[in-house]
Amino acid sequence: MNDSIEREQNKQACSAERENGGLKVKEYFLDVLHRMGIDPTDNEFTDFENRLIGGLWNKIKQERMDERLIIKNAVESAPITLPNGRVGEQYKALNDFSIEGVEDYEIVGLEAVGLNCDKTDNGFVISGLVQPEDIKGGDFPLILRYKPKGLLEGEEWLERKLTLILNPDPRTLWKDIPTPRDTEYFKEDSQMQYVKVEEKDGIPRKDIVAASQRGRSHAHEGKPRDDHFLLHYCDKTEWYVIAVADGAGSAKYSREGSRIACETAVAHCKDALADSSEFENAIQLFADNAESQEARKLVGDKIYRIVGNAALKAHNAIKKESERKEGAKLKDYATTLLLAICKRFEFGWAVASFWVGDGAMCIYDAEKHTADMLGMPDEGEFAGQTRFLTMPEIFADTASFYQRLRFKIYPDFTALMLMTDGVSDPKFETDANLQNPEKWDALWKDLAENGVELTDDNEKSQEQLLNWLNFWDRGNHDDRTIAILY
Repeated sequence: MNDSIEREQNKQACSAERENGGLKVKEYFLDVLHRMGIDPTDNEFTDFENRLIGGLWNKIKQERMDERLIIKNAVESAPITLPNGRVGEQYKALNDFSIEGVEDYEIVGLEAVGLNCDKTDNGFVISGLVQPEDIKGGDFPLILRYKPKGLLEGEEWLERKLTLILNPDPRTLWKDIPTPRDTEYFKEDSQMQYVKVEEKDGIPRKDIVAASQRGRSHAHEGKPRDDHFLLHYCDKTEWYVIAVADGAGSAKYSREGSRIACETAVAHCKDALADSSEFENAIQLFADNAESQEARKLVGDKIYRIVGNAALKAHNAIKKESERKEGAKLKDYATTLLLAICKRFEFGWAVASFWVGDGAMCIYDAEKHTADMLGMPDEGEFAGQTRFLTMPEIFADTASFYQRLRFKIYPDFTALMLMTDGVSDPKFETDANLQNPEKWDALWKDLAENGVELTDDNEKSQEQLLNWLNFWDRGNHDDRTIAILY
């Protein structure tokens, strides 16, 4: 109640003050008029007062409007550039903005996309990480709010509309459509395997891990994975066998070709190494005298019988399947093949291999900073092409076929790695880089820094490796397969 009384008293006081002030203004103007010899009536004076005050008021209003319009036109025509951004990436836009008559300004709406505005001496910088949360891309409205010179208290700032275009994160555009179960030659969209090798005489021995992931280009269309791999270790003979194959994307049954290649090649090596005494004697002879032509020929013949025949049997098995399948051709099953067998001896590791097609197969030594390629990618007739196990000419020339076979003894190594071009292309970019140890160092570091723990007896490494295969590399969305003996 007391508050209401006080407010009413204040209103009355203000009203009285205005009346008193008005009387003083009226007395002043009447005095001026009288001194000019003018004696207006009350009505004449009221008309005079309205005309005088109204005219001045309208003039001031027009002048303020004109000033504001000049500033508004200057702001609207200012060259503010906001380049397109991409969701999930850093953004930066620098603009000059120094308009005479603009006392202050701000840009509204940036917070919604994770950006901020910092003023400089002559303008502003919009920067930050475009946040992916709930942002799919598109046109995002922004408002440049500014305070023109002469703005009175209580008057609103002026505005200029801006538009920021954000392109979506391409990773969010890829679909992941499962391969239909009724697909002919159905294959799971991913594959992983870990082979644990128990220590012997208190000495840890190398394990094998591998993973294969359907590429985004196949997943987007619900098509099957074309890659394949198979691992084997024999506790009795202590021989390792590793096969990796990449079915040609243009061949409609290549997924079956890669499977047959791996399973046939590994099965042959497994059988051939079941009684490996003669082969191991040949290796021992070679280790004792690598310069001996007899030793070299003996071990070479054994490698041809084991590894070379594994590749030939794989070719023939694929050919047989193509003949069984009505309407199919051998080239419909086109696939590469990387095949390696190895065993640890007292004098070091014996490694033999066969390679046809692209991808990479390498003995990597992190301590010595070396990378020894077990062959080089094939070049096809045209750029971007390669050769395949299914090509009869691969086996027609004995001399060229022998060049695909490799044998070498290593004191030790960090890892034996086999991979399809879905991994080697984004990680090495060119065939020349495959021989650069620094690139292999980078790959080894990449694996470690992104969750792949290649430590002894780590069964989770298969899952870690499969997750790693989901790495993003723009333009590289092929199937990815990698096998590592470490």
